[in-house]
Amino acid sequence: MSKQSNIKNKIIEQYGKIASADDGSLSCCSTTSSGCCGTTEALISPIESSKTIGYDQNDLNSVPQSSILGLGCGNPSTFAHLKEGDVVVDLGSGAGIDVFIAANIVKNEGRVIGIDITDAMLEKARRNAKIHGYQNVEFRKGDIEEKIPVEDNSVDVVISNCVINLTEDKVNTFKEIHRILKPNGVGRLIISDVVTSREVEKVLVNEDNWCGCVDGALTKANYLDSIKKAGFTNVEILEERPGNVVEDSEKKTRNITSITVKAIKN
Repeated sequence: MSKQSNIKNKIIEQYGKIASADDGSLSCCSTTSSGCCGTTEALISPIESSKTIGYDQNDLNSVPQSSILGLGCGNPSTFAHLKEGDVVVDLGSGAGIDVFIAANIVKNEGRVIGIDITDAMLEKARRNAKIHGYQNVEFRKGDIEEKIPVEDNSVDVVISNCVINLTEDKVNTFKEIHRILKPNGVGRLIISDVVTSREVEKVLVNEDNWCGCVDGALTKANYLDSIKKAGFTNVEILEERPGNVVEDSEKKTRNITSITVKAIKN
């Protein structure tokens, strides 16, 4: 089995555990002592964690509470400027927090599709949608770096929160996003993610740190270049937040930074 498939299996295993921990005791940062989303010296609730990275209390109050897992590194919905009737796709949708926030904005005239690779997350999200009566949402299983299960040229906005760093092939992931967005300057991506001051060599990658959004992170320059290589234009950083300083197996430090990026499909 390749290291890539090992990492992917580890991601599915870890995020399955997070989905099953209803008390919010696990997070993306709990897979590693260093963390990526901020300090892990003291555990805080998923709601407080979400507020720390940019979620509004009113938005948090408006969605199923069990969809709030305290994951992520930003709030892409803040910058998405969604409107009624939009078709939105959320990559790595987890228990559905960003899907439900978007669904409340696009209303019944719009549609929001959550994509996740983890069965336990999909089950949790679908249960949330059913219990709370969301008619304009759908959750699909998919590996976003191979094939996003969405039609070509059909989406107004793609959002994602601290997920693309987990993929092995970033350029292909962004190509898939480009494929599903509407053309002619209509389709856009708004993504919050983490970048690093120095990338980890493949031979030094730690699977737990990759799952914790650390070892799979690109430098800011390489991250933006991956978006451009996929065919996007007007790539810009909308927000930048300093994160933790982490240490690799060779005791070398790296700075982890959260960014929110916008790009357009022409």
